[in-house]
Amino acid sequence: MTMEKDCCCGAKTKERSAEEYNDLIKRLNRIEGQVRGIKRMLEKDAYCTDVLTQVSAVTSALNSFSRVLLENHIRSCVTDDIRAGKDETIDELMKVLQKLMR
Repeated sequence: MTMEKDCCCGAKTKERSAEEYNDLIKRLNRIEGQVRGIKRMLEKDAYCTDVLTQVSAVTSALNSFSRVLLENHIRSCVTDDIRAGKDETIDELMKVLQKLMR
């Protein structure tokens, strides 16, 4: 079960299942490798469109990461908070969605 909790500094934290954690870390590791690959391409004077193609792939991977994280957030934290009567969570979600849609 995932639970949101407040840590000592007042910031929220979230316990994730091992499966969710491993999936997110795997995605980030792949993205990190792609970014390092782009850096190597620049160091080797790769052609601009080839670099841009890889940048597009990283952007797509980050968008996918965001969608998975957002879905997990809605299915756990948001749902739990709404059931507990914490309607301010809807405002928080709307702010996050506005940032994601820029």
